[in-house]
Amino acid sequence: MKPEVIQDIVLASVKVACSDCNLRELCMPVGFNLEDMQKLDEVVATRRRIAQGEMLFRSGEAFTSIYAVRTGFFKTCVSSEDGREQVTGFQMAGEIIGLDGIVSDHHNCNAIALEDAEVCVMPFSNVEELSREFPVLQRHVHKVMSREIVRENSVMMLLGNMRAEERLAAFLLNLVQRLHARGLSQSELVLRMSREEIGSYLGLKLETVSRAFSKFGEEGIIEVKQRYVRIIEPEALKKIFKAQLDY
Repeated sequence: MKPEVIQDIVLASVKVACSDCNLRELCMPVGFNLEDMQKLDEVVATRRRIAQGEMLFRSGEAFTSIYAVRTGFFKTCVSSEDGREQVTGFQMAGEIIGLDGIVSDHHNCNAIALEDAEVCVMPFSNVEELSREFPVLQRHVHKVMSREIVRENSVMMLLGNMRAEERLAAFLLNLVQRLHARGLSQSELVLRMSREEIGSYLGLKLETVSRAFSKFGEEGIIEVKQRYVRIIEPEALKKIFKAQLDY
């Protein structure tokens, strides 16, 4: 057996300890004591590494697990009959991915790594079993599911009622808020997704996204250098986007 294959097997069998993870406050419920956290460790089967461009799961695949993103960025997307890709979301460290499969026992979208990433694999049967013992975990799962529903509804509002500049302002504000919750800068970010992927998510053409970025730059609202973005005037972005920010 090749050394790299052996290494992959070893990595796949590494046990994850939620109690020692610095992201536990983001992707796991609060209110657990040390003993509870040790039991929660049993929910997580393995860690799994996903290389940039690879799929974590694909549409139509049987649903068995949900995943906590430990490092890296993902996009979820669906394909139309003519082969076009529609981006439905972006997920980052500390967020749960894979809940789409609960309703039908099959995933209805593709989840693709935008950079080298690592996830904690949580078999859903383990989550359900422990949820019966710990109502706080069950409430947390319901909260995560509800947040996804709210986000989807807000995206529909974004696509239906807002101009291109408003959509991009909302996207940037939401993204930097989520990154700031993870201890990162409140004004600087590196976009892991392409402008074409941003356009797909926001229902805009690539050229329209590029024009909106350029306009924000010319007005001194943001500074853009390839995928690096610095928000110079956050209040100006908020003024462009007058609706709620937490979508």
